[in-house]
Amino acid sequence: MNKNLLLILMFLAPFVSIAQTFSVSGTVVEAETEMPMPGVNVLVKNSTKGVVTDFDGNYTLDNLEEGDIIIFSYIGFETQEVPFTNQSTINISLQPDSQALDEIVLVGYGQQVKKQVTGSVSTVGDETIDNLEPTNAAQALQGTTSGVNVAMNGGAPGSNANIRIRGVSTNGQSKPLIILDGFQYEGGLNSINPADIESFTVLKDAQAAIYGTIGANGVILITTKKGRKNQKVRVEYEGYTGIQQTTRKLPLLNAKEYALYLNEAYANAGQDVPFTNVNDLGTETDWQDEVFDQAMMRSHNLSFRGGEENVSYSLSASNLYQEGIVSPSKSNFERSTAKLSLDVDLSEKINVSTKLFYSSVDVKDINSFALGSVLFNANNIAPIIDPSQDNLDGTIDLGNEVVNPLTQTRNTYNSSLIDRLSGTVQASIDYAKNLNLQGRIGFNSTNTRHRDFTPEFNYGAGKIYTTPTSSVTLGKINDYDYTFDLFNTYENTFGENHDVTFLLGTTVYQNKSEGLYGSRNDVNANSWDFADLSSATGVGEDQTNSSYSYIVRRLSYFGRLQYSFKDKFLFSAMLRRDASIRFGPSNRVGYFPSVTAGYVLSEEDFFDSDFFNLFKVRGSYGVLGNDQFGSFQYLALLNGEATYVLGPDQSLVNGNALGVLANQDLQWEEAKKLDVGVDIEFLENKFSIVADYFHNRRDNLLIPDIGVSGIYGTGAPGAGSPTINAGEVVNKGWEFALNFNEKVSEDFSLSANYNISFLDNEVTEVQNGLGYLEGGGFGVGQPAPSRMEVGFPMGYFYGYQTNGIFQTQEEVNAHPSQEALGAEAQPGDIRFVDINGDGVIDENDRTNLGDPIPEVTMGFNLQVNYKNFDLSAYSFASLGQEIVRNYERNQPNVNRMRYRLDRWTGPGTSNSVPRATVASTSNNAFSDFFVEDGSFLRIQAVTLGYTIPKEVTEKIYLDKFRVYGKVDNIYTFTKYMGYDPTASTGDPIGQGIDYGFYPLPRTFSIGVNLQF
Repeated sequence: MNKNLLLILMFLAPFVSIAQTFSVSGTVVEAETEMPMPGVNVLVKNSTKGVVTDFDGNYTLDNLEEGDIIIFSYIGFETQEVPFTNQSTINISLQPDSQALDEIVLVGYGQQVKKQVTGSVSTVGDETIDNLEPTNAAQALQGTTSGVNVAMNGGAPGSNANIRIRGVSTNGQSKPLIILDGFQYEGGLNSINPADIESFTVLKDAQAAIYGTIGANGVILITTKKGRKNQKVRVEYEGYTGIQQTTRKLPLLNAKEYALYLNEAYANAGQDVPFTNVNDLGTETDWQDEVFDQAMMRSHNLSFRGGEENVSYSLSASNLYQEGIVSPSKSNFERSTAKLSLDVDLSEKINVSTKLFYSSVDVKDINSFALGSVLFNANNIAPIIDPSQDNLDGTIDLGNEVVNPLTQTRNTYNSSLIDRLSGTVQASIDYAKNLNLQGRIGFNSTNTRHRDFTPEFNYGAGKIYTTPTSSVTLGKINDYDYTFDLFNTYENTFGENHDVTFLLGTTVYQNKSEGLYGSRNDVNANSWDFADLSSATGVGEDQTNSSYSYIVRRLSYFGRLQYSFKDKFLFSAMLRRDASIRFGPSNRVGYFPSVTAGYVLSEEDFFDSDFFNLFKVRGSYGVLGNDQFGSFQYLALLNGEATYVLGPDQSLVNGNALGVLANQDLQWEEAKKLDVGVDIEFLENKFSIVADYFHNRRDNLLIPDIGVSGIYGTGAPGAGSPTINAGEVVNKGWEFALNFNEKVSEDFSLSANYNISFLDNEVTEVQNGLGYLEGGGFGVGQPAPSRMEVGFPMGYFYGYQTNGIFQTQEEVNAHPSQEALGAEAQPGDIRFVDINGDGVIDENDRTNLGDPIPEVTMGFNLQVNYKNFDLSAYSFASLGQEIVRNYERNQPNVNRMRYRLDRWTGPGTSNSVPRATVASTSNNAFSDFFVEDGSFLRIQAVTLGYTIPKEVTEKIYLDKFRVYGKVDNIYTFTKYMGYDPTASTGDPIGQGIDYGFYPLPRTFSIGVNLQF
């Protein structure tokens, strides 16, 4: 019996072995964060067996056989396939799928699959923002996005940025519209914590027409980070500290060179020399060393993100403190922010969400970018003056403007506190099949308080900064605006090939602002501690006050149709109707249509290719508006001044009169935007190319001060000529972006981006009776150096063209007279060109001296990952623009730049730098002598990081521990002699003039990223 049983068991053994099954378990985490991933699909290939990971990312899969293939998949991550060879445990790290993450693109009041986008849209993701870690979020767009130019308003802490999309199109407000999580944001990007931003989306063409009267300058859509449903809470901390220093010092004359130069200048003018012993000057001061200082900065960011089955949440807080590299105690910026995000599914069809943003900004600043700025004084004050000498009486005469910059900063007292609460509340309802209704209200509430104190102080006889009595000025501004959006979306597919999305909605916007100002003299104890209106004792005209209040409303209706046939024929059409109270009744309503189309050739059967993954051509045309200018110019206000004869004694009485004349026909500017582009992806999506040609025509520009008859009283105090729609500007050009992304091995990955933009800007109409508008400033008492004129770029430089230096008196005699410019020329003076050939050099000989708008901008960015190391580098360049050197004061005894050592000293010695003299000359008339090439290439940031291995961090209960070092503003390659070639006020007419630009600092920082 036992023998028979043994034979039966031996016979069944092979079959038992064949049918034997196993189990496997493990955990699935995100490769980047090492956080558990709930909801991951774990399936056996070619079977119906499968499970989903639990809340902690764990799974158990039963009934496996050797040789089975286990598939791990999750939306937005690369799918992994693992052969089963009887392992008991399989742990998986899923990598983000960059292709999938890029699939969805915001397009305004909705989103669209990237493949089907037919407009010119660029995106910047959180990886780029995190690598750059900018203090101002706008800096993340510089060099990373084609067609977008970002120039900081100087390097002072908290400086704002001038953002221009595809050139300067108007003589008015040129900044783009900022949409933060769906609502209009007016706070400025320096008030947003960059660590909270998930992505930027830039709408550059007619795609922005959905925003009507506020979209002409382009639209930047900002999406902030939020939690993920079914995710355990993730805590992240990021902090860094850094040291800042100036990137450059101007090459100025030292004390001995200064003395020798002045002696020569006085001798050439036939006057006694001021220094009889240049070897014993007593004091030698390097004022730039005195003014510049190392400054610290620090940043802390803490966030909590997670979610349950129907809820996701995010809470974050940050603090940034930055000192200035000029007088850190008087120039600093502190920003504290908090953000709350909550998303709740009330049911399968109803979702509500809210995001709240709070920021508190404390700014103290110095005069950093104007004639008379701290750096202006540091560059012009004599190097023989002792830094401790506050009153310059008894020293060499430097005119009435130049003072001791150290004294200037010590006597600078001001503070600006800005508290801002912004947010949005949104509800989404799928109320019927294929229909979704969304309602959203967003708001901004801002309270600004400013205090400025000027102490009583004597800088020296005749100095314009001398204040015989102290004064205090207080200001308080309250701004509030809200945006209400209600829009309905219909989505459906007909016959499997026809995809239709129809959007219909309305927007209500209101902005209310009021301000109150007051000033008073004779502050108690002449002290900042008592600088308040109540403690000042000034009376009469010494006590002033003013206020303002206004409301702006806009009612809009919009619609958009998107159609796709077989994912290859794409079409969309948009129409927006806006009504704004900025305009009179006859022009209150405007209509802004646009259309876009695309053709995906790679979807065609005849385009079957192993090389191309995507080949799409697209085009767009639309009309957008711009109403971002002064309110109610169609009304005449009684803010002018007049004197009346009243009463029986016919006494003179001061009163009010009409101010600026009204124009009831005023209307918004209109932008006609044309774009034709192509999107190409090839070699398994490793490479992508985006190319665009654009032609933007902005007409109906608002031209102020139109000449009218004096009978209307436009010459009275406070009065003025009207503004009319009478200008036009054209911007056209090309944009290219090339991207490369390759995971070479498990240990090594590489990505690179190169973008380049070509721009041609031209003013094509100015109908104000003169044919041009003037702007900017150069020196004192000279004509405006910038113009908006037909046939030239916006704000081009207008002055005298030079032709070397006069070498002999014979050359002077043979040349047209230059006396009209200030003095007759002598050998060694600048020779100006007689442009009109009338034999006299005068203001009629001024001509085009250069263009402040770059012809070419580009960026090159690189990211490398090798094992636990990561390296990123960002650079950008701007080519073809000019910049005006306007920080040298025209006074006899001020210091000079070292290029003056190459001056003319006799025939044949120099043909570029004029002679040294304190006599009257025309050498300081605005000419191309002061205009330089402003082209530059800047290494913007380089970061090297190291992530500590997981087996180490687990012991200290951390999911991630990364340390890094970073250098910002490493080096700028440029021929420009000033501090920084990006110097600009941002004014359309007057940009590119350097008044003593506060340089962008170079920053060395170290930091950590922690996740647990």
